[in-house]
Amino acid sequence: TAIDPVVGQALNEADVSLSDVDSIAVTAGPGLVGSLMVGVCFAKALAAIGGRTLIGVHHLEGHVFASTLEDPTVQPPFVALIVSGGHTLLLDVPEWGHYNLLGETRDDAAGEAFDKVASMLGLGYPGGPKIERLAAHGSDEFAFTRPMLGAGLDFSFSGLKTAVLYAVKASRDLDADRPNLAASFQAAVFDVLIHKAGSALEETGYSTLVIGGGVACSKTLSTKATETLGGAYRVAVASPRLNTDNAAMIARAGWFHIDLGRSSDLSLDADARMPWPGLVRPPAGSGKRRFVG
Repeated sequence: TAIDPVVGQALNEADVSLSDVDSIAVTAGPGLVGSLMVGVCFAKALAAIGGRTLIGVHHLEGHVFASTLEDPTVQPPFVALIVSGGHTLLLDVPEWGHYNLLGETRDDAAGEAFDKVASMLGLGYPGGPKIERLAAHGSDEFAFTRPMLGAGLDFSFSGLKTAVLYAVKASRDLDADRPNLAASFQAAVFDVLIHKAGSALEETGYSTLVIGGGVACSKTLSTKATETLGGAYRVAVASPRLNTDNAAMIARAGWFHIDLGRSSDLSLDADARMPWPGLVRPPAGSGKRRFVG
């Protein structure tokens, strides 16, 4: 397998030996169970062999911590916007380890929508960076409806995806329309994300927005968020290398839990649908989107 040489290379680049490592943090979920199992089994073996502390980390919590790796002054309370291929969430983070769900996607995640629209446009995978590059040569000519813009803090991108599909099918010259379709789709998604993040900041009264997840690699998103919200709020976005799935953010989240005396035992298992420890969801039917944990 590739995991052993990858770990060896990481240790070499960090100029440390395995004997210097006293704790192991590993993504336990959610995600593709096969990949998770490889990582969890390897981590448990390293922990057991060296008598090291083991901690299983929720993938999305890693994304919340990512920006602190470059800027330790990023501290709660803040609103977190997590946007990736599988998730789109708005969180009220009053303190580390406590995450109050403000809004989430009702269907496609933003990153998933980017991938599907990129496929419609014949751009390939992954969709986000390909659409961003193409959109730089287009404009918001199609002016797609911004879905659920005034309807609370939840998201929905399936209708927008369908609107792009209809526009593609109606195009008489797709080669000419492709840059404008990319720009129009991207503008609609980012307008919704930023508008709802701004609404969450107003509701919570917080002064900082943290954006994380694979979609946060988009320079267009971070620039637009800063231009739109930066006058009134701080916008914190990590570098792309820390927004794509990476070991550093998992280590940082694991460090937080280990520092509090928490650990996992060797019964730790991969969980493709792992619940997020510390996440508070609104009671069913309450209609409320904000909680203070």
